[in-house]
Amino acid sequence: MSLFRALKKTCSVIKKSLFSRETTEAVRMETTKINMSRIPLVNGGIDTAMLKAHKPRVMSKSGHSNVRIDKVDGIYLLYLQDLWTTVIDMKWRYKLTLFAATFIMTWFLFGVIYYAIAFLHGDLEMNKFTPKREPCVKNVDSLTGAFLFSLESQTTIGYGFRFITEECPHAIFLLVAQLVITTLVEIFITGTFLAKIARPKKRAETIKFSHCAVITKHNGELCLVIRVANMRKSLLIQCQLSGKLLQTYETKEGERILLNQASVKFNVDSSSESPFLILPLTFYHILDESSPLRDLTPQNLKEKDFELVVLLNATVESTSAVCQSRTSYIPEEIHWGYEFVPVVSLSPNGKYVADFSQFEKIRRSTDSTFYSMDSEKQKLEEKYRQEDQRERELRTMLLQQSNV
Repeated sequence: MSLFRALKKTCSVIKKSLFSRETTEAVRMETTKINMSRIPLVNGGIDTAMLKAHKPRVMSKSGHSNVRIDKVDGIYLLYLQDLWTTVIDMKWRYKLTLFAATFIMTWFLFGVIYYAIAFLHGDLEMNKFTPKREPCVKNVDSLTGAFLFSLESQTTIGYGFRFITEECPHAIFLLVAQLVITTLVEIFITGTFLAKIARPKKRAETIKFSHCAVITKHNGELCLVIRVANMRKSLLIQCQLSGKLLQTYETKEGERILLNQASVKFNVDSSSESPFLILPLTFYHILDESSPLRDLTPQNLKEKDFELVVLLNATVESTSAVCQSRTSYIPEEIHWGYEFVPVVSLSPNGKYVADFSQFEKIRRSTDSTFYSMDSEKQKLEEKYRQEDQRERELRTMLLQQSNV
């Protein structure tokens, strides 16, 4: 009996240890679930923008391209063939370095040549005991002196202490060649500086796009809405806003196009195709049957995989230069059932005021019919889309089997 009790006691101890391990593991899993549930919410759901922060974009929000050109044969030769554009596109730190290095290198290069001429002519060995003879360049008896003569000649300083003589015609020819070559180089470098400064790139940065887009009703139509503003008092004329929808597309032959481009047309409450961009404007894209975004619903919006690139082309009134400002929107930055808060108001003294503290703010749409959408219609549309997807997959399989 004592042996039986001892075995029973041992089994109970083993069960307790196993139970404690399972309990510890369950607590860990529960803690993980609690930590995951603490992710901040946006519009009543998980912030998918934070969870999908690694999602690639073709165009950044600031309008810079994220496409990398790789494995191009002879790419450096292509850049050298179009040297003007290459130098203009350089960043300022590299351009200033190139500017300083060009002058220093030409001064030193021609200084070395002047030093070599003086050495070959025997000017460096002349002293008070040698017969009187004219040197090629007066007072150049070292490499430092030759460098200073090259610098003074190229910059036309002309201190008068070092000067060329009639003794060496090839030194005179070298001086002429130096002035002609360095003048052309200075013209090229100065021209690229002026062209880079005059580019309307900085002017395009003063055009502000709303960080997010909204889908709401406008004049009875379901529309994708974005907001654009000119941050300077100088006007932009002949404004043209357009969009490109980038998404994966599969043809009827089964070919998969990674970044298919579809045009997205935007309208504004204006009788002209070129809006008057003096106040913040709201641009609308109608989600009708001709829209590439016609299959968007509140349920599948965040599940879609596309990028909407928006481009604004305009002419700067003060310089008549054409500038382009760009941005892009992904599904996580498009909010269904919201609208922008008004930013333009009338002050007591009769002036229009644009309050940019309200520029990015959105609110729930005030249209009550917007939320009473027919659920049966949505289910039927979703059913048709699924059937179409199955037919497309079946067609692709049959095509692949026929090719085999």
